[in-house]
Amino acid sequence: MTKFGSIAKSKGREVFEVQAVSSVGVALLFTCLIVGLTLSFLVNHPAPTVAGGIVGLDLLFAVKVADQWEKAAVLRLGRYRGLFGPGPFHIIPIVDSISRVVDQRVRVTGVTAESTLTRDTVPTDVDAIVFWVVWNAEKCVLEVQNFQDAVLMSAQTALRESIGRHELSQMITDREMMGRELQRILDEKTNPWGITVQSVEIRDVKIPQALEDAMSREAQAERERRARVILGTAETEISSKFADAAIMYKDNPIALHLRAMNMLYEGLKEKGAMMIIPSSAVESMGMGGLMGAAALAQRQLTGGNEAK
Repeated sequence: MTKFGSIAKSKGREVFEVQAVSSVGVALLFTCLIVGLTLSFLVNHPAPTVAGGIVGLDLLFAVKVADQWEKAAVLRLGRYRGLFGPGPFHIIPIVDSISRVVDQRVRVTGVTAESTLTRDTVPTDVDAIVFWVVWNAEKCVLEVQNFQDAVLMSAQTALRESIGRHELSQMITDREMMGRELQRILDEKTNPWGITVQSVEIRDVKIPQALEDAMSREAQAERERRARVILGTAETEISSKFADAAIMYKDNPIALHLRAMNMLYEGLKEKGAMMIIPSSAVESMGMGGLMGAAALAQRQLTGGNEAK
């Protein structure tokens, strides 16, 4: 079914274009003509055909059809008559005119703020999406000339103001908070027009490439600093534990010998392993005899393997 209007795109905006006739009006015109011709044929007089043509032409321009989600604002001699639709409705040709058709579905408007300075003077490009809906078509038609452009311009202005009040780190890490703030500002401005802004979503925050590289190097340096701090803390804790162990071994030589045997076992249990121990450690822990016995056992084991 052909509507009485169509939506055209112009520079990213929707522009409503009113059509002169609808498919219902065309169907009624042909129906009236057929009925008139039939009656003229039966009575053998042209009057029914003429009457049918006049009625059909009237219905052709008088009957309009609005879709389920549309409201048509009708003016009578320049005065607001009311909203019509959805479905078919009748107007008086020449006297009545359709000034505007309002789509009451949820709409999406893209907003862009280019090279806008943040609170910490960083130039950014921000892309956002505004979800809005017309909840009162009468206010929307009577209170503002072009509500679509009004919503778009208001959203761009509010977005730039919000960017200037926030630092770059806030915009990157807390986009939801910024979106809620923009939604509140826009809803307060558009509500008198019969429009509600349901939500605003920040799609992307772009910064200059040089600044992005500098921030990447800064983050890398910060992580390296944290890694070194963690390593130093671990070394401090390890040295503290070694100091406590040294006190325990000082008063318990048997425990020291057991620890030395465990170290020797751990070092030589792998085939072909070699241990280098300072001579002072050998003398302090009494590992001379143990090392000799271990070397002799290793030599015998090696000799036995070669003989095999």
